[in-house]
Amino acid sequence: MDTHANDTGAPAPRGTPRWTGRSGRTWRWAARGAVALVAVAALLLLAGRLLALPGLGDVFGTRTHDRTGPAVLKSLRDMSRFEGAAGDYQVVVDLERDAPFLPDAVRGTRTLYVGAGSVAAYVELGELDERAVSVNADRTEAVLRLPHATLGTPALDPGRSYAVSKQRGLLDRLGDLFSGNPEGEQAVQKLAVERIGGAARDSGLTQRAERNTTLMLEGLLRSLGYERVSVSYG
Repeated sequence: MDTHANDTGAPAPRGTPRWTGRSGRTWRWAARGAVALVAVAALLLLAGRLLALPGLGDVFGTRTHDRTGPAVLKSLRDMSRFEGAAGDYQVVVDLERDAPFLPDAVRGTRTLYVGAGSVAAYVELGELDERAVSVNADRTEAVLRLPHATLGTPALDPGRSYAVSKQRGLLDRLGDLFSGNPEGEQAVQKLAVERIGGAARDSGLTQRAERNTTLMLEGLLRSLGYERVSVSYG
Protein backbone atom coordinates (compact mmCIF):
# COMPACT_ATOMS: atom_id res chain seq x y z
CA MET A 1 0.00 0.00 0.00
CA ASP A 2 1.55 3.32 -1.13
CA THR A 3 1.00 5.48 1.92
CA HIS A 4 3.30 7.56 4.14
CA ALA A 5 2.79 8.18 7.81
CA ASN A 6 2.73 11.82 8.92
CA ASP A 7 3.95 13.17 12.28
CA THR A 8 0.74 12.09 14.05
CA GLY A 9 0.93 8.55 12.71
CA ALA A 10 -2.00 8.97 10.34
CA PRO A 11 -1.41 7.87 6.75
CA ALA A 12 -0.86 10.66 4.24
CA PRO A 13 -2.87 10.78 1.03
CA ARG A 14 -1.56 8.76 -1.88
CA GLY A 15 0.93 10.68 -4.06
CA THR A 16 1.86 13.27 -1.43
CA PRO A 17 5.68 13.64 -1.28
CA ARG A 18 7.16 13.52 2.19
CA TRP A 19 10.73 13.77 3.55
CA THR A 20 11.34 12.00 6.77
CA GLY A 21 14.29 11.45 9.01
CA ARG A 22 17.56 13.37 8.83
CA SER A 23 17.17 14.27 5.16
CA GLY A 24 13.81 15.88 5.85
CA ARG A 25 15.20 18.03 8.65
CA THR A 26 18.12 19.09 6.46
CA TRP A 27 15.77 20.14 3.68
CA ARG A 28 13.63 22.16 6.11
CA TRP A 29 16.67 23.98 7.52
CA ALA A 30 17.89 24.72 3.99
CA ALA A 31 14.49 26.12 3.06
CA ARG A 32 14.43 28.30 6.15
CA GLY A 33 17.95 29.58 5.41
CA ALA A 34 16.97 30.49 1.86
CA VAL A 35 13.92 32.36 3.10
CA ALA A 36 16.08 34.23 5.65
CA LEU A 37 18.59 35.25 2.96
CA VAL A 38 15.80 36.51 0.73
CA ALA A 39 14.34 38.48 3.64
CA VAL A 40 17.73 40.06 4.47
CA ALA A 41 18.29 40.98 0.82
CA ALA A 42 14.84 42.55 0.66
CA LEU A 43 15.52 44.55 3.82
CA LEU A 44 18.83 45.80 2.46
CA LEU A 45 17.20 46.79 -0.81
CA LEU A 46 14.43 48.57 1.06
CA ALA A 47 16.95 50.37 3.28
CA GLY A 48 18.88 51.52 0.23
CA ARG A 49 15.73 52.90 -1.36
CA LEU A 50 14.76 54.63 1.89
CA LEU A 51 18.17 56.25 2.24
CA ALA A 52 17.80 57.63 -1.27
CA LEU A 53 14.58 59.41 -0.30
CA PRO A 54 14.88 63.12 0.55
CA GLY A 55 15.18 63.73 4.28
CA LEU A 56 15.92 60.15 5.34
CA GLY A 57 19.63 60.40 4.60
CA ASP A 58 20.03 62.60 7.66
CA VAL A 59 18.41 59.95 9.85
CA PHE A 60 20.62 57.02 8.80
CA GLY A 61 23.71 58.94 7.69
CA THR A 62 26.87 59.74 9.64
CA ARG A 63 28.14 63.05 10.94
CA THR A 64 31.65 64.40 11.26
CA HIS A 65 32.71 66.17 14.47
CA ASP A 66 35.80 68.38 14.23
CA ARG A 67 37.33 68.79 17.69
CA THR A 68 40.71 69.99 16.46
CA GLY A 69 42.27 72.71 18.57
CA PRO A 70 43.57 76.02 17.22
CA ALA A 71 46.91 76.16 15.43
CA VAL A 72 49.77 77.41 17.57
CA LEU A 73 52.39 79.78 16.14
CA LYS A 74 55.86 78.33 16.71
CA SER A 75 58.12 80.79 14.88
CA LEU A 76 58.27 83.60 12.33
CA ARG A 77 60.86 84.05 9.60
CA ASP A 78 61.49 86.99 7.30
CA MET A 79 61.80 85.77 3.72
CA SER A 80 64.78 87.15 1.80
CA ARG A 81 64.74 84.85 -1.18
CA PHE A 82 63.25 85.08 -4.64
CA GLU A 83 61.45 81.92 -5.75
CA GLY A 84 62.11 81.83 -9.44
CA ALA A 85 60.59 78.48 -10.38
CA ALA A 86 58.57 75.59 -8.98
CA GLY A 87 57.76 72.16 -10.35
CA ASP A 88 55.00 69.61 -9.68
CA TYR A 89 56.05 65.96 -9.70
CA GLN A 90 54.46 62.54 -9.26
CA VAL A 91 56.08 59.20 -8.51
CA VAL A 92 54.75 55.66 -8.02
CA VAL A 93 56.55 53.99 -5.11
CA ASP A 94 56.61 50.18 -5.06
CA LEU A 95 58.23 49.23 -1.75
CA GLU A 96 58.54 45.59 -0.68
CA ARG A 97 60.02 44.17 2.50
CA ASP A 98 60.29 40.45 3.19
CA ALA A 99 61.95 37.98 5.52
CA PRO A 100 64.63 35.73 4.00
CA PHE A 101 63.41 32.53 5.63
CA LEU A 102 59.65 33.14 5.87
CA PRO A 103 57.00 33.19 3.14
CA ASP A 104 55.39 36.51 2.27
CA ALA A 105 52.05 35.30 3.61
CA VAL A 106 53.61 35.04 7.09
CA ARG A 107 56.06 37.95 7.18
CA GLY A 108 56.41 40.68 4.58
CA THR A 109 54.85 43.84 3.23
CA ARG A 110 54.46 45.40 -0.19
CA THR A 111 53.02 48.87 -0.63
CA LEU A 112 52.10 50.62 -3.87
CA TYR A 113 51.95 54.35 -3.21
CA VAL A 114 51.38 57.34 -5.49
CA GLY A 115 53.25 60.38 -4.22
CA ALA A 116 52.57 63.84 -5.64
CA GLY A 117 54.40 66.94 -4.52
CA SER A 118 56.13 70.15 -5.51
CA VAL A 119 59.64 71.56 -5.30
CA ALA A 120 60.60 75.24 -5.44
CA ALA A 121 63.91 76.71 -6.58
CA TYR A 122 65.01 80.07 -5.17
CA VAL A 123 67.89 82.53 -5.10
CA GLU A 124 68.95 83.72 -1.65
CA LEU A 125 69.22 87.51 -1.56
CA GLY A 126 69.37 88.20 2.16
CA GLU A 127 73.11 87.56 2.66
CA LEU A 128 74.38 89.83 -0.12
CA ASP A 129 76.88 92.56 0.82
CA GLU A 130 78.09 95.68 -0.94
CA ARG A 131 80.49 93.66 -3.06
CA ALA A 132 77.60 91.83 -4.72
CA VAL A 133 76.28 94.99 -6.39
CA SER A 134 78.33 97.58 -8.26
CA VAL A 135 76.97 100.72 -9.95
CA ASN A 136 78.83 103.17 -12.21
CA ALA A 137 79.14 106.88 -11.44
CA ASP A 138 76.21 108.08 -13.52
CA ARG A 139 74.01 105.21 -12.28
CA THR A 140 73.24 103.85 -15.72
CA GLU A 141 74.92 100.46 -15.35
CA ALA A 142 74.53 97.87 -12.62
CA VAL A 143 76.38 94.60 -12.11
CA LEU A 144 75.01 91.99 -9.72
CA ARG A 145 76.79 88.85 -8.53
CA LEU A 146 74.37 86.40 -6.92
CA PRO A 147 74.67 82.89 -5.46
CA HIS A 148 73.40 79.96 -7.46
CA ALA A 149 69.77 78.96 -7.10
CA THR A 150 68.96 76.32 -4.51
CA LEU A 151 66.27 73.66 -4.42
CA GLY A 152 63.79 73.78 -1.57
CA THR A 153 62.58 70.76 0.37
CA PRO A 154 60.06 68.67 -1.59
CA ALA A 155 56.57 68.99 -0.13
CA LEU A 156 54.11 66.11 -0.53
CA ASP A 157 50.54 67.04 -1.36
CA PRO A 158 48.25 64.91 0.86
CA GLY A 159 45.29 65.66 -1.37
CA ARG A 160 46.98 64.02 -4.37
CA SER A 161 49.04 61.32 -2.61
CA TYR A 162 47.46 57.98 -1.77
CA ALA A 163 48.15 54.29 -1.25
CA VAL A 164 46.98 52.15 -4.17
CA SER A 165 47.41 48.79 -2.45
CA LYS A 166 49.03 47.34 0.63
CA GLN A 167 49.83 43.66 1.12
CA ARG A 168 50.86 42.41 4.55
CA GLY A 169 51.80 39.09 6.03
CA LEU A 170 50.07 37.58 9.04
CA LEU A 171 52.69 38.76 11.55
CA ASP A 172 52.67 42.26 10.09
CA ARG A 173 48.88 42.43 10.34
CA LEU A 174 49.06 41.47 14.00
CA GLY A 175 51.73 44.10 14.59
CA ASP A 176 49.62 46.78 12.91
CA LEU A 177 46.86 46.15 15.45
CA PHE A 178 49.11 47.55 18.17
CA SER A 179 51.25 50.09 16.34
CA GLY A 180 49.04 51.39 13.50
CA ASN A 181 52.03 50.82 11.19
CA PRO A 182 53.40 54.39 11.25
CA GLU A 183 56.84 53.24 10.11
CA GLY A 184 55.44 51.68 6.93
CA GLU A 185 53.64 54.87 5.96
CA GLN A 186 56.68 57.02 6.73
CA ALA A 187 58.90 54.74 4.66
CA VAL A 188 56.93 55.14 1.43
CA GLN A 189 56.47 58.87 2.01
CA LYS A 190 60.19 59.35 2.64
CA LEU A 191 61.03 57.40 -0.50
CA ALA A 192 58.55 59.49 -2.50
CA VAL A 193 60.17 62.70 -1.25
CA GLU A 194 63.62 61.42 -2.24
CA ARG A 195 62.44 60.48 -5.74
CA ILE A 196 60.70 63.83 -6.23
CA GLY A 197 63.82 65.68 -5.09
CA GLY A 198 65.94 63.71 -7.56
CA ALA A 199 63.52 64.48 -10.38
CA ALA A 200 63.71 68.18 -9.51
CA ARG A 201 67.51 68.12 -9.71
CA ASP A 202 67.41 66.38 -13.09
CA SER A 203 64.77 68.67 -14.58
CA GLY A 204 66.89 71.84 -14.59
CA LEU A 205 64.72 73.65 -12.08
CA THR A 206 67.60 75.70 -10.62
CA GLN A 207 68.66 76.94 -14.04
CA ARG A 208 65.11 78.05 -14.71
CA ALA A 209 64.99 79.85 -11.37
CA GLU A 210 68.20 81.74 -12.17
CA ARG A 211 66.89 82.74 -15.59
CA ASN A 212 63.63 84.05 -14.11
CA THR A 213 65.52 85.87 -11.34
CA THR A 214 67.65 87.59 -13.96
CA LEU A 215 64.57 88.71 -15.87
CA MET A 216 62.97 90.03 -12.68
CA LEU A 217 66.06 92.05 -11.68
CA GLU A 218 66.60 93.42 -15.16
CA GLY A 219 63.02 94.63 -15.34
CA LEU A 220 63.19 96.14 -11.85
CA LEU A 221 66.47 98.02 -12.38
CA ARG A 222 65.54 99.24 -15.84
CA SER A 223 62.35 100.68 -14.39
CA LEU A 224 64.61 102.63 -11.98
CA GLY A 225 66.60 104.17 -14.84
CA TYR A 226 69.45 101.72 -15.34
CA GLU A 227 70.20 101.16 -19.01
CA ARG A 228 72.52 98.18 -18.70
CA VAL A 229 72.06 95.40 -16.17
CA SER A 230 74.39 92.42 -15.81
CA VAL A 231 73.54 89.48 -13.50
CA SER A 232 75.91 86.59 -12.86
CA TYR A 233 75.74 83.57 -10.53
CA GLY A 234 78.39 81.73 -8.61
